[in-house]
Amino acid sequence: MSFKAVKELRKSGKFKEALTMAKQDLEKDPENIWNKRSIAWVYYEYLKKYNSKQEVENFIEYLCKIKSLELPADEKMIFDKSAYLIGKLIYVLTKEKHIDYNIPNRIFECIKDFHFTKPSEAYSYLYKHFHKYYKNWTNYISFADWWNFDNFIPADYLPEKSNGKIFLSIVERAYIAYSKKLLEGEVEGINPYSLSKSINKAKIKEFLPKLDAIIEAHPEYQYPPYLKTKLLIALGNEKEALSTFLPFAKKKRNESWVWELLADFQAEDKKKMACLCKALSLNTPNEKLVNIRQKLAEILINENKFQEAKTEIEKIISARNDKNYRIPKQITEWTKQEWYKNTQSQKDNVSFYKQYLKIAEEILFADIPEEIVVVEFVNKNKAMLNFIKDKTKHGFFKYAGLVEKPEIGDIIAVRFSGEGRDGFYKALSIRKITDEITCEALKQFSGNLKMKESANFGFVDDVFIDPKLIVKHQLNKDDLIKGKAVLSFNKKRNGWGWKAIKIY
Repeated sequence: MSFKAVKELRKSGKFKEALTMAKQDLEKDPENIWNKRSIAWVYYEYLKKYNSKQEVENFIEYLCKIKSLELPADEKMIFDKSAYLIGKLIYVLTKEKHIDYNIPNRIFECIKDFHFTKPSEAYSYLYKHFHKYYKNWTNYISFADWWNFDNFIPADYLPEKSNGKIFLSIVERAYIAYSKKLLEGEVEGINPYSLSKSINKAKIKEFLPKLDAIIEAHPEYQYPPYLKTKLLIALGNEKEALSTFLPFAKKKRNESWVWELLADFQAEDKKKMACLCKALSLNTPNEKLVNIRQKLAEILINENKFQEAKTEIEKIISARNDKNYRIPKQITEWTKQEWYKNTQSQKDNVSFYKQYLKIAEEILFADIPEEIVVVEFVNKNKAMLNFIKDKTKHGFFKYAGLVEKPEIGDIIAVRFSGEGRDGFYKALSIRKITDEITCEALKQFSGNLKMKESANFGFVDDVFIDPKLIVKHQLNKDDLIKGKAVLSFNKKRNGWGWKAIKIY
């Protein structure tokens, strides 16, 4: 056995001589682990030598030679060191303008039986570079299943930093890639270039628990909930999909595509239209809005809102012409119809969108329960109002853009974003309630006005009548009056009481 001699030849760069000697040893005793180990490291030197895009065929040849040795599972060093060389070559190959996907297929087939240390930095390095192939690699799902996402190391879960920029962690990117490939579907038949694909529902069901686990363990990851939504839709489970999507949509509410997807969940055209109007009200390049405009135009035409529809259609045509994109057949057919020829378009539909923004916001926050409160005070200059729900919840919030002209005594249904701080709350949606509804902080009262001789205020039972109301309604002592009172905290007396807000 010439193990030491082979090693010395390797170290001195005499690979040909080392290979010849190692082969002779292996031929004499092919099952001897030292002989296998000896020639494996010579093959490794050739991997280093041929680690370039020009020598990729030679690289694969020696990679498969290592495979043919059938080294035992405890020979991990040779495999782990090879992982770095494989990853390095893959990185170079993915930079090519025209990628030959047969190469990753061949390399993957060759390393399937390699005994890498799992998990390890080397094994993660291998995945990171194969991951770059995922978009157009038909074998990605098979590779990811073989690699197994349970093998990520702690560092893989952290965001990556490069040149002063922060990128998604490789773990989040892995789950995104896997989800997208499931949604893309699998090629039907044996032709890898077939355009016919089908969704593997069994595979989606198998993957969803893993996706749930990553969502729960890493709530900071933004995109897995969105992709879970798409996968649930693919399974036909739209109810669960919507409940999954809403928390994600709240975080991404300023992106038009989020509202486009939210529109797809709506059964009523009015709600679909509200979501599409919200999408079009955001600051998004016109060329990215053509599909949204087309969806809205179809609803507008069905509702005989021809002026608004023509406005959207003209913007679609303009955006597509600017980019030299084909005009869809449906758009062309609309432009030939009489209503289109006889309708005058307008500059834009901004004012129309505004009519539906409130409905859209209510849809987005539908999973947050409404709370019934009473308006106690309105500061119109600052667009702020004070509210009372009961003795345990009261405060103030900005109402601009959520409700028009609130008045003291209005009963409103509010969705709050979390708990208040120092009395200040953030309102997500506000809806005036016109129906008769009871509220703990509001009551009707009637009775005789009780006033002291020297006082300019009075009471009806336990309801305080403010001097302004007395002057406004020219009230006198013992007058029989009735009205509406709101629960109010008296800072001077440090206690709760009732204060009249309206006299009938």
